[in-house]
Amino acid sequence: MPPELSVWVVQATLLTLAFGLLALALHLRDLVRAIASFAAGSAFVAASFFVLSAPFAGVLELTVGAGLIAVLFLVAITLVGGQERVEEAGA
Repeated sequence: MPPELSVWVVQATLLTLAFGLLALALHLRDLVRAIASFAAGSAFVAASFFVLSAPFAGVLELTVGAGLIAVLFLVAITLVGGQERVEEAGA
């Protein structure tokens, strides 16, 4: 297999996993699991940046997308008490 083709296969696999996890984050009712799925999808996007030889974009996506935004969402849910509201609405 030529090296260019293997890069395409890896890139397609990473982006498929990222798209699947980010779509799953939209459909999950449990907010903590949705945030975990969002962070994992963002980590796969960061990995695809590394495959494309863009390490600065990959590090930025990994720290901001997967790390900072996920932590901010978790803090906001904790402060607002969103988990109890979701459980009440679903019951």
